[in-house]
Amino acid sequence: MFIQYLTKEASSRFGIILLIMALTLSNFCAKAQQKPRIFISTDIGGTDPDDFQSMIHLLMYADLFQIEGLVSTSFQTGRKKDILDMIDLYEKDLPKLLKHKKGFPEPASLRNVCKQGATAWAPYAGLRKSTEGSEWLISCAKKSIDQPLWVLVWGGIEDVAQALHDAPEIKDKIRVYWIGGPNKKWGVNAYDYIAENHPDLWMIECNATYRGWFMDSESPKDITAEAYYPNYIKGRGEMGKDFIKYYKGHIKMGDTPSLAYVMHGEPENPAGESWGGTFTPITRSSKTIFTGNSTAADTVATYGVIEWRFDGPALNVPADSTVFTLSIGGQQWPGYYIGNGKYAVRYSPKQVEVGEYVTISSIEQLNGQKGKYVSTAPWPGKPKPNDYKLGRHWYGDLPNPELFLSQQQGAKTVSKFRKEFLMDWAKRWAWLERD
Repeated sequence: MFIQYLTKEASSRFGIILLIMALTLSNFCAKAQQKPRIFISTDIGGTDPDDFQSMIHLLMYADLFQIEGLVSTSFQTGRKKDILDMIDLYEKDLPKLLKHKKGFPEPASLRNVCKQGATAWAPYAGLRKSTEGSEWLISCAKKSIDQPLWVLVWGGIEDVAQALHDAPEIKDKIRVYWIGGPNKKWGVNAYDYIAENHPDLWMIECNATYRGWFMDSESPKDITAEAYYPNYIKGRGEMGKDFIKYYKGHIKMGDTPSLAYVMHGEPENPAGESWGGTFTPITRSSKTIFTGNSTAADTVATYGVIEWRFDGPALNVPADSTVFTLSIGGQQWPGYYIGNGKYAVRYSPKQVEVGEYVTISSIEQLNGQKGKYVSTAPWPGKPKPNDYKLGRHWYGDLPNPELFLSQQQGAKTVSKFRKEFLMDWAKRWAWLERD
């Protein structure tokens, strides 16, 4: 009787153990099958048409993701309608895509998550006002889901800055991969706000690595930027017909590495290999403040933030008022009154260069100020007193010289996979069949 009792007791315990193991395995499998949650902020329709190419790529891989936001953040002509136009093309090609893979989202669900974001760059404070896009980001981030929201920023980072200001608690819920470089130049004030006030953000600041997607000096001949379209895209579906409109079909898609990063690799480990690059933790980001003009003897890091501050008359105007401009290379940058007779303007050089500038203003003390600077690689360069102090989850381009493509830091961590990711895409283009 005692032995029989022990047998029943052991059997019961063994059954409980098996049940726990089964539930654990079930939860593990469920998590493994979860599609990554992504939120796209794009300057599609602006001066650089590569976002149209990247949007086509995204839609052709839409079965792999939970797309929770498609936000237009453009300071030029781009608007939400540009995203909607691309979804219209996707809708026409969708029946052919579904023949090969299930799980592609309905066009209506994609249209529902299209929102309008910022349409002007942030002033000196780094913020302007809430937008439909920033509010949507907050609502997506706050969902009670045990899975991070991957915020992939293809243009200005203004909506992210605004969302962090309005709801800083979302930081624990999001992972940001930002295509910086030129976008950092245009969004320098929003970047300053984030780096100063939210250094504990989980952020990949990709200033140069992304260029490995389209710099193809080492590429096989059939998949060079010029050859890929006629070999694999031409005549395939409505999206294929549209692709020729952007760079004559030449592959650029400088924002696509952010998507590829989540698509192929271990996203929570930026130091690992992925189609979207490999990155290193950084504890600071370069910032140099000049009181007055800089000279050719002043060296700054490429992709670093430069801030010039000038003295002038005390004005009875609101802080952050634009009262002068800084002209660099034919482009003009707004300079601001920041109070108490102080004026400031920020800039971020996107390449190694010797830069020259001149100020333009109706205020005598601010008109005709001239200066130079020298920007060098790698970023973030030598430590300086005003550098941003970052947290333990901020990542940047690898500085190793052997990973440069020309002057582009870390770019070989993407270009090494060029054949792999482009031929994978070619398989999907084949689904659309030639007309």
